[in-house]
Amino acid sequence: MVIYSIQTLLLLGAQLVLSIPNNFFYHDFLNENGKKEIHFSGVNLHVDSAQLSVFAVAGANATMPCRFWYEPELSSPRKVRVKWSWLPAAGGHETDVLVAIGSRSQRFGEFRGRVQLRQDFPGDAALVMTNLMLNESGRYRCEVVDGLEDRSTSIYLELRGVVFPYQHPRGHYHLSFLGGLRACEEQDSTPATFTQLFQSWKEGLNWCNAGWLADGTVQYPITRPRVPCGGHDLAPGVRSYGRRNLHLHRYDVFCFSSSLRGKVYYLQPSHKMNLTEAQQACQEDGAEVAKVGQLYAAWKLTGLDRCDAGWLADGSVRYPITRPRINCGPSEPGVRSFGFPPPQHKHGVYCYKSGDE
Repeated sequence: MVIYSIQTLLLLGAQLVLSIPNNFFYHDFLNENGKKEIHFSGVNLHVDSAQLSVFAVAGANATMPCRFWYEPELSSPRKVRVKWSWLPAAGGHETDVLVAIGSRSQRFGEFRGRVQLRQDFPGDAALVMTNLMLNESGRYRCEVVDGLEDRSTSIYLELRGVVFPYQHPRGHYHLSFLGGLRACEEQDSTPATFTQLFQSWKEGLNWCNAGWLADGTVQYPITRPRVPCGGHDLAPGVRSYGRRNLHLHRYDVFCFSSSLRGKVYYLQPSHKMNLTEAQQACQEDGAEVAKVGQLYAAWKLTGLDRCDAGWLADGSVRYPITRPRINCGPSEPGVRSFGFPPPQHKHGVYCYKSGDE
């Protein structure tokens, strides 16, 4: 058996720390704070957040509050290490977002160029995020390290938007998990998380066909139990098939769309158009045919209400209703669908013009 001295173990630990990425942060931290007191006698480090949750939409900015302080208060400021990490709402591994010591910081992955520490006052470690992406909801952890003291707090970022069911043009239950992922991306959205689907169920989403979620489970929301959806005896709720084979099994998919960076509008034609004519009409108007996620976002976030069926980019025909009325479908608000009619059929068209145009 080999027995190491405490000094040897500390040396080995320092060498291990310096061998990992971000080593200059650890190097600065050990050298800088190593010349000062590391052990606090009767001094406690505290880390806290003013909010448990932050709500935003994709494309917008968000601030994740975090502050640290000492009790009793120290007479002079110390250079601490602040680390922000992220655990996606869809599941997976916790990943680094930002690490900072003093005025020096490093960002990671897709967060490069879009995150920074606010540092408006002593102890302010709030994370400022810009141009939020659809898949960046989840738990963000603020960790502050000073010598042997290590404290953290967590904030949940929730992107607000709309969940909608989506099916393959050939009909229900034709999408593998990867097929569902691609289908959502093609419609300017991302697969919904369970939290997003559950929130939509609480808001009244009632859909009898099972669909993939971002975590690889298959579920569906029922507000009005009925025979084709498990029977009258089952209580309302989000029904789950659990995890299914991502490659072999086929279902629909629940997509999530958040922001709308442009405008969706119904192009008033002089005559109804087939799909090709509809695409040309939007192009001549300086726009493109709207995607399904864009139409849902316009319905949910801007109140788009139109009782005219129109082509969308995937070849489906739909129309949005916020004020239900006679001859405009069911008695509740929603995006009505005519499915995927033959492309030679005649309809209007919903166009999308980005905010830059």
